[in-house]
Formats: sequence, structure tokens, C-alpha cells
Amino acid sequence: MLYPSLDPARELFLKAVEEEQNGAVYEAIKYYKSAMQLVPDIEFKINYSRSPDPDRGGSYLEDSENDRKIDDLLTYFQQQLTLCDGTMKLCEPESDTTQLHISALPFEVLMYIFRWVVSCDLDLRALEQLSLVCRGFYICARDPEIWRSACLRVWGRSCTKMLPFSSWREMFLERPRVRFDGVYISKTSYIRQGEESLDGFYRAWHQVEYYRYLRFFPDGQVMMLTTPEDPLVTVPRLRSKNSRVDSIMFGHYRLSQDTDNQTKVYVVVSKRKEEKVAEYQRSRFCRRNPAPEAERAFHVGLQLSSGGRQRFNKLVWIHHSCRITYRSTGETVVTAFDVDKMYTPLFFARVKSYTAFSECPL
Repeated sequence: MLYPSLDPARELFLKAVEEEQNGAVYEAIKYYKSAMQLVPDIEFKINYSRSPDPDRGGSYLEDSENDRKIDDLLTYFQQQLTLCDGTMKLCEPESDTTQLHISALPFEVLMYIFRWVVSCDLDLRALEQLSLVCRGFYICARDPEIWRSACLRVWGRSCTKMLPFSSWREMFLERPRVRFDGVYISKTSYIRQGEESLDGFYRAWHQVEYYRYLRFFPDGQVMMLTTPEDPLVTVPRLRSKNSRVDSIMFGHYRLSQDTDNQTKVYVVVSKRKEEKVAEYQRSRFCRRNPAPEAERAFHVGLQLSSGGRQRFNKLVWIHHSCRITYRSTGETVVTAFDVDKMYTPLFFARVKSYTAFSECPL
């Protein structure tokens, strides 16, 4: 699109800047509108300078769009907060107060508070929200040691180097991982044929629905539950690893990135031993012979992917098997299940209550 000469628009724009400097806001708006009617993006087309501000000293200079764009916001904030003596003051109280302001705390203490915000559950979302308070908190929330500690908690010794990422924060945000601030849920429904009526006139059909839940923890532990109960009832029961729901299975997981550049999640879960003992005690007075003692462990393989606007929010089934080990003989029997359409993908749902409290710092 061709614009007329920039000179008339430039003069109107600079006149608007001058009026705004003098406090005549309404007059400045009129000049701004007139300039933008001639050239809609006039502010990006010209180089203009304002007269020095006696209160601030120096010149207030705006060059072009590229000059106004801040490439590194962290470096910019650090420069803005650096005092003349070379020290940095993270924040200052907005108004006078008789109470001790948080800016009086040593930097080490302040960073320890930030680690409590992240907590042992790796609630980096809360850390990002805390960084919106002020420029000083933004700098603290970008501390490389916090993000490095978070990466070590997730990937362990496999992330000793940042490459190919430019920072530990970028690694945590971009590298595929499971999420801890919620639960992965899948819903399976199908139609099952019922028994035929006594007169043979009709046969009932039943609609079966059930859910699978997977919740991961930063320390490598995982909980798995299969139940027909709605998420509204089940999700609060998965808040703690000390849940006493009988049907919950506990275990561990690990992440693996294969040669095909796909991230896999391998899970091994089983019932807790005390639940098995309690079950045996409940049935010891039955006249029937008790079942032979055996340990059952379920092995699950999932592929981690992203779908929609969220990242790492989908787990696709690739393997499911059960290993039964008889204690008396030591024999192990492996039964592999056919992963078909009954194994619907698990999708992530964030649960605010899971990270509402901090039990210990990062």
C-alpha cells in the first residue's frame, strides 16, 4: 500500500508528542488521530526525539520499531534495577509503611521463599504467576538454579547439559515430560449384550462406562485407578500418595526417548502389600480354600504427545500386561492384553487443589 509523503504525518505526530509532554492530552489525541489518518503506522515509520526531561536527565529517544523492541526482558530489568553504585535493589515499597518490607530481606532468603512457592510438587505455574508482581520478582523467578533443580528432579542424570536448549527454563518448558499439577484421565464406554429373557422375547443391552486415572509425582512415583465413578468424586481421592482407596495401585514410572524421537512413559504398578494381607484376613474364615499367594504387577507403556493448546497433555497406550509371580514356586506368568479401541487415550486435567499447599521447598 502506498502512503502519501511522511512529512505532514510526521509533523502532526511530533506536535501530538509535544502537546502530550505539556499535559494537553486531549489536544494530543487530536493530532495523533490526524497523523494516523494519513499514515496508520506512522509511529513505526519515523525517527523522533523528545526534548530532555529536566527531572530525569538525559534525552528521551525513540528511534524505530527495532530499537523499541526489547530482545531480552531479563537483561533489561536487571539494568533498570541496577543502582549507581553497581548493586541491585530488587523492589521498593509502593507507599510508606511501618512494617518491614520484603525488599529488606537478603537475596538468599528471598530465593528460599521462591523455592517454597515451587515446592516439592514442582509448581512452576505458581512461580510464573509470582514473576508478574514486579520486575524484581521477575528476575528472581528466572533464577537458573531454580530451573536447573526442577530439571534434575524430572530427568535426573540425563539432563547434565542444557544443550540443545539455551537455558534450564527453556529445557523444562520445551522438553517432553509428564505433568504433576493434575491427573490424566480416560473414559471408556461400550455396549454389552445381556442375558436373554425367560420367554425368549427380548435380550437386554447394557452400556458400560468406566474411567482410568493416572497421577504422576516428581519423585518417580505414580498412582493408577480404574473405576466407574465420575471424576468429580474420584479426583479429590488422588490428592495424596497416602490415599486409602482399596482399588488404587501404586508404583513407579520412567521417561524414555527412543530413536524415533518419541517420548515414552513406562509404568509399573501393583496393589500395596498391606491391602493384600487385609484381604486375606477378611477371607480366612471362609470355608473355601484361600487362593495361592501371588504378586501381581501391571506393566504399562504410553506414548507422550501434545494435543490442542496444552503441552504434554495426552498419553496413548502402546502396551499393557500383567505379571503374576507365585510365592510358593517362584513361577512368573505374563499375560499381555490386546491394546485396541477399548484403550482410549488419557488426557490431562489440571487440578488446582493438588498444588494449593507446599509441604516442603524445591
